[in-house]
Amino acid sequence: MKTLNQKNQQIEKPSLEYYLNLQYPVTLYPDPEGGYVAQIKDLPGCLTQGETLEETMANLNEVRELWIETAYEADDNIPLPSSNNSYSGKLLLRMPKSLHQRLAETSEREGVSLNQYIVSLLSAVT
Repeated sequence: MKTLNQKNQQIEKPSLEYYLNLQYPVTLYPDPEGGYVAQIKDLPGCLTQGETLEETMANLNEVRELWIETAYEADDNIPLPSSNNSYSGKLLLRMPKSLHQRLAETSEREGVSLNQYIVSLLSAVT
C-alpha cells in the first residue's frame, strides 16, 4: 500500500485490488440506433456500448477496470460507489405466464439473465 502525507499524518492508500473489487451501480439503457449503452455515473466518463446486453456488460467491466487503474496510477481520486439506502433494489412482481415466457425466451436469446433483461426494458421507459 502507498502512503499519503497529509498534515504530517501517514494515511494508507487502499490497494488497486480494493478499488477493482468495489461494486458500482450501473445505468443500462437501449441505444436508439441499436444495441445498449451502459455507464457508471460514479466514475465520470466511464461508459460504453455493445450490440447485446452481454457484450455491453463485458465492455463496461473492461472500461471500469481501465478507468480505475488509470486514476490509481495517476494518484487521482477514485470515488466510492454511491448508495441509496432508501431503496433496496428488490421488487416482487406478478405477471401473466405468457408474458413471463416471452421475457424469459428473449433474455435467453440475448444471452443475459431474465432480471438483467427486465431491468434494461424498464430503464428504457423511465
